[in-house]
Order: sequence, then structure tokens, then C-alpha cells
Amino acid sequence: MPSGNIDKPIIEDNRDGTVSVKYEPREEGLHELSVKYNGEHVQGSPFRFHVDSLSSGYVTAYGPGLTHGVCGEPSNFTISTKGAGAGGLSLAVEGPSKAEISCHDNKDGTVSVSYLPTAPGEYKISVKFGDKHIKGSPYNAKITGEGRKRNQISVGSCSEVSFPGKVSDADIRSLNASIQAPSGLEEPCFLKRLPNGNIGISFTPREVGEHTVSVKRLGKHIANSPFKINVGEREVGDAKKVKVSGSALKEGKTHVDNTFTVDTRNAGYGGLSLSIEGPSKAEIQCKDNEDGTLNISYKPTEPGYYIVNLKFADHHVDGSPFTVKVGGEGSNRQREKIQRQREAVPITEVGSECKLTFKMPGITSFDLSATVTSPGGVTEDAEINEVEDGLYAVHFVPKELGVHTVSVKYKDIHIPGSPFQFTVGPLKDGGAHRVHAGGPGLERGEQGQPCEFNVWTREAGAGSLAISVEGPSKAGIDFKDRKDGSCYVSYVVSEPGEYRVGIKFNDQHIPDSPYKLFISPAMGDAHKLEVFQFPSAGVQADKPAAFLVRKNGAKGELDAKIVSPSGTEDDCFIQTIDSDTYSVRFMPRENGIHNIHVKFNGVHIPGSPYRIKVGKEDADPAAVHAHGNGLGEVKTGQKTDFLVDTCSAGAGTLAVTIDGPSKVSMDCTEVEEGYKVRYTPLVPGDYFISIKYNGYHIVGSPFKVTCTGEDLAERGAQETSSVVVETVQKVAKSKQVGPVLPLFKSDASKVTSKGMGLKKAYLQKQNMFTVHAGDAGNNILYVGVYGPKSPCEEVFIKHMGRNNYQVNYVVRDRGEYIVIVKWGDDHIPGSPFKVEV
Repeated sequence: MPSGNIDKPIIEDNRDGTVSVKYEPREEGLHELSVKYNGEHVQGSPFRFHVDSLSSGYVTAYGPGLTHGVCGEPSNFTISTKGAGAGGLSLAVEGPSKAEISCHDNKDGTVSVSYLPTAPGEYKISVKFGDKHIKGSPYNAKITGEGRKRNQISVGSCSEVSFPGKVSDADIRSLNASIQAPSGLEEPCFLKRLPNGNIGISFTPREVGEHTVSVKRLGKHIANSPFKINVGEREVGDAKKVKVSGSALKEGKTHVDNTFTVDTRNAGYGGLSLSIEGPSKAEIQCKDNEDGTLNISYKPTEPGYYIVNLKFADHHVDGSPFTVKVGGEGSNRQREKIQRQREAVPITEVGSECKLTFKMPGITSFDLSATVTSPGGVTEDAEINEVEDGLYAVHFVPKELGVHTVSVKYKDIHIPGSPFQFTVGPLKDGGAHRVHAGGPGLERGEQGQPCEFNVWTREAGAGSLAISVEGPSKAGIDFKDRKDGSCYVSYVVSEPGEYRVGIKFNDQHIPDSPYKLFISPAMGDAHKLEVFQFPSAGVQADKPAAFLVRKNGAKGELDAKIVSPSGTEDDCFIQTIDSDTYSVRFMPRENGIHNIHVKFNGVHIPGSPYRIKVGKEDADPAAVHAHGNGLGEVKTGQKTDFLVDTCSAGAGTLAVTIDGPSKVSMDCTEVEEGYKVRYTPLVPGDYFISIKYNGYHIVGSPFKVTCTGEDLAERGAQETSSVVVETVQKVAKSKQVGPVLPLFKSDASKVTSKGMGLKKAYLQKQNMFTVHAGDAGNNILYVGVYGPKSPCEEVFIKHMGRNNYQVNYVVRDRGEYIVIVKWGDDHIPGSPFKVEV
């Protein structure tokens, strides 16, 4: 339940091979339902669902679109306003991309809502009724990315001026040019050979007035440099003045050129950059009409939603990014299928040796482990050996009939397909839902390389197994039967793109089939490209910067984008300088570490993504320190915390990640000397806490924290929880730089004390007792005496050696006194003592 308590639903056996689970929720919020069979989660468990209180007068919302979705596909949810009276309903979706929202009133008190996220990430969905958030709003939906393909084209419309004087071809390479605008902003510009043989300087004007161009060789001005040029008002690029027309920015068709017109006549000089991404890589054509207008067309091969970014002089034109709905037939997806009859495997008996085989190439058997849990709940380790290269077998001898569970783990994480069911004795039920499949070839692959996976049909009985691979190219499928209820499948495809692998048993899909995966292009020519003049320092937010890419003879398309620390993506502007060189210009919008992705024919070039630091970074990870109980030994179910001290480390991004055997709920609050992170572990084991400041580990990070205690939640594979805060500059409040108390290890209950002075005392006399702390570890002895009228005259402690102490005290008034004796922070046995004077 949301409160963390555990509740039991009612399970009813319908006596027909199905079971009903009934549950009456008692709390509202996100519930997690675990369904286990023989102690192991069934497919898809734990299931999550949201419970609302439907007392009248509440507006509620439900549906998958409030929690998860896939980018480029509509996410749906429903709002119910039954019995809520009159009021206005308002909706907002915020996230990494603009999301088109459409609503439909079902005329029954419910509204169906659909929104279209176009970039992966977290979206915040606010639903308000009468200007108030409804219960649970804002909702957080996680949108995952598909293997989306993008294409990009840049059309240069730079202002070109002729440089006075002659420069030889050989010299062009060794020259650097820059232009300084009236405001003092200086940016690199590029030299080009003009048709008349002179050298031209091409740049994008951003301001009106007199600009200064410097051309230098090895840091020294060449002849005629610097020279002045004047930029008029009409020449400065202004994206707001670009006019775009044509229905192709709202909808399109596959396999045809969808054309729209861009008019830059009144917008001054500036490069036009266009990128389109969606289910297929759409081919872009650009026709310059030589009159300041361009006809741009794109040709997608798959239907779906596409995002078109259109920028002029580094700014989006009005309406960009555009969301385009493309209809029509998909590309001729090639499909290849093989079918094999599977015989039922002979029945295994108690005491006979059972084995289960699987193939995992390229690993060491040293990191594999297996356990078998019998129907009676006894778990024992099983033996694994390598039968032949990359083929492993798990051996065990069962002691009882029934369904056994075999877990196979690689580096403590279940391998794909594990945990396996293994029946000893006659099979209870066969069929497609008992077939397991797993392996890298169901997750990803590279064109021209074998993609491999295992299929286990032992528990399904006899039947026909069919494997199909469907996608942009025909697959060659290779199949090996191991005659023990498992088989091995390998396939090779010749084109990159999105594929589906279907596995059917007796014409029914097995669980999780069809598998959707993205086959990446082969490295190809991308490895030939190199980057130079990459700006290593001094890049500022909202100021353009650039670098060059040399093709070294590679043939193909370059595309580049910049990803900011907050996750927003932006296109870079690409311009051809000569047949073998591109310039790539980018404009970061925030401070921090950005990544620049440079791809050639869809494949990252060597070194991509490139990291680049933007802005003055006064944030110093070395000055950040962390301390607190939460970094030592912790217990399950107990809230613990630690402090990240960011005093004198500047402002930056603090990211705390906790990896461990369970999710932990964590929060981060600002305190005087930095940030306090609280978390509660639920499962014992080792947790690793990484603390990064501006992307760098601080001293001591990652911290290993050992957690002991009971299991309070399901053990999963490694789970990760993280929190990120933008910190503000902190200055230490006159920090007391003084001695630090040592960490004492002691036990006050082992201290003994005796003497008359603990029972009775006399006025004006030395009253005495002794304290023996020899077995109590290392600490400090504290003695205090509290009187009825005035404090005690004097207390005198003398160390007699070996942690034996003699204590004398003198009192002035009659009455009942209290004597307190502490070893460190803890009272010793008998303290506080009552003393009659």
C-alpha cells in the first residue's frame, strides 16, 4: 500500500486453470501488487496501479498516460468529473518536449485526454478543476525513447564579404579569422575561396553597426587585417521574420515528397537549419528559388509522428518545433520465419540428474551462479559447468516431485529468462506461456553481426515453435536444437533500423513477444572523421561557438546536436567549408557540462559525444564534503541521513545516486551548511552512494554503505534512486575550526562503582567513591552533583591509572542530593544515585 504497509488480497481458484485475485483498497495512491508462484514473481509482477478516493465531489484521473509512455506515440488517460459540480477543467503537460494535447468529452461525466510526447524524459501533467490541482496532480509520467531516427540539413545564407588582398590556397588552412561585433561579442568566422579567386569571410550578422574582422596567422595579423565592415539593419538575422507556409508542417504522407515553403526575404542573413526525427529517417531535399524563398521537402518511409525543428540564425522560427502526423503505408518490411516441431522432453524423476542449458558467449563462468528452490521451499546451490564454448549447463538432483525454480545469475543479476521453472514428474500445464526466451539478440544488435538468444521450451511440452524476424531487411536465421528442451537462435540482418522478433509456440506468442529492438548501423566510414579547433575553454551561454570536422574522404551525411545538462536537445548548424571540411556551430543556452553528439550516417564518430564546459564554472567538486550516519552502517526501515557540505564550493549541480538491492525513498533539503539527504533502505545489503558535483565525484564518492536488518521489501536486481538539485552559493557561518572529538567505542554498562559517597554524605567533609572503567572501552568520565538549594561546592576526579578513578565531593546544605555518573554519553549502572546529606 502507499503507506508501505502490506495487505493481502483474496485469491480464489476458479478450478479451470485460472485464479481470480480480488482486492478492496483501503488507501489512496500508488499501490504495488506482487503476484508470486512458488515464491517467484510471475511475468510482469510487481504490477503498479493508482487508487483514487471516489467520494462524490472529487475530480479524479486515471490511465496509463499518467505514469508512463513511449515518445512519438500518444499517451492516454481519462478524467472523471462525475458529481463534482460546476467548474472549469484545465490541463497542462510540461516536459522535455512540446506535447500536443487533445481532449474529447464523452458526455458521461468523463473526458478522454491524449497527449503526444516527442522526446523521452519525465513529464509533469497538471490537471486542475476550478483552479485547484485535483488529487494526485501534478502527475509524473516517464516517457521512454524509441530508436528514433533523425535527419538534419543546414542551408547557409551567410553574409559574405571579400577580404582585400590575395591569399594563396596553402595559406587558407593556417589562417584563423574572427569578427567582433559592436557590443564586443567576438566569434570565429570562416574563410572561403570566392568564385572570383579572392578570399571571402562568411559570418552570420547578429547586430547592426561596425564590425571588426581580424585574420591572423599563428596569432599575428596578416596584411590588411583588421578591417572594418558595416552591417545594416536589414542584414541582421531575425528568426521571427521568417515566414513558413504549407500543410506539410501539420501532416504528411509516406514515400512521397511533402513540401513546404520558407521565406527568409525580410529576415536578414542567417543560416537555416532543419532537422526531422521520427519513426524513420526522412530524406530531406532543399531547393533554393534564388529569390530568398526555399522549397523544403521531406520523405518519410514509416507512418507516425515526426518532429520538425526549423531554426534561422540559431533561433527557432515561430511555431518550431512542429509536430507532423504522417500517414500512409510503412516501408516494405521484410519478414523471415522458421518453424520447428518440438518433441516433449522425457519426464524427469526424483533422484535422476536434471540439467538446464543456456548459451552466453563472451563471459567468464566465474561470475555465474545458480540456485534451485524445491516445491517445499528449500533452496540449494546448483552446479554450473561449461559444456562447450559459451554453452553452460546447470546440474541438480531433485529430491521431490513438483515445480522447481532455477535461478541463474551473472554478476548477481538474473540472466535473461531466469528464474526458470523446472517440473520434476509429469507436466502440470503446457503451452506458450511456459516458454521462456532471453539473450542480447532480443535487446539490441549491429547490422551484419550475429544476434543471438536462447529459447527454453521444456515446460511447454510438445508443439511447434516459430521464430520470425521482421524489419527493413530479410534476416538469415540459424537454429540449433539441443534436444534437452532448449534451443539457440542466431540471426543476421543486413540493414539497420527497427526490427521485431516474434516467438510463437503452437501459434501463440510467448510472454513478451514480439520483442522490439533497434539494430544500429555498422561503424562504416564514421571512424574516418576527425574533429579539430574544438573550443576547449571560454564557451559562454547564449553565445555561439564552433568547431570543424574533417571527413578524410568518408562519404555520407553529418548531423550534430547539443544536449544541455538539463537534458534539452538542440540542433547544431552545419556548413560545408570545402569538399572535405564541415564547420559545426552551436549555441548553448545554459551553464554546465554539455554533450555534443556528432554522427555520420547515423553512427557516432570517434570521441562523440564530446563534453564541453559552458560558462564560468566556479563550482568546485573538490571543496564538497559529505559526512553523517547515513554514510556509515545503516539499518533497514530506519530513516537515516547525511550532510553534503557545499560551503565555499560555489553554485553547481549536486546529484546524489543510491544504488542497492532496493529502491530507497530519498529527499534532499537545504540546510545552513549545504544539503541534507535523507533516505530509508528497505532491504539489507551493500548500497553505493555516489555524490557528484557538476558531474564529478566528490572526495570519497562512491561511498559503500552496509545495511543490516530484515527484508522489508522485495529484493530486486540492483535498483537506482537519484535526486538532483541546483545548489546556491553557500558561505560557511564562522565555522568553528576546532578539535574534532574522536569516535569513542565504549560500553557504559561495564562500568562499576562503589563507595560510601554514593549512599550517604556529610556536610563540609570529603565524601568519596571510586569508579572502575577498565573493561568499558575508551571514553570520558563525567560526574555531576545536584543539590536541593545550591550546587555542590566542589567535585574532584582523580585518575588512579588503568581507567580507575577516585571521586571526592564537598556539600554545604542538608537534604537529598542526586549524583550523576556518566561514561561518555551514557549513565553507568545505578546512576543517577540518590544521596542523603
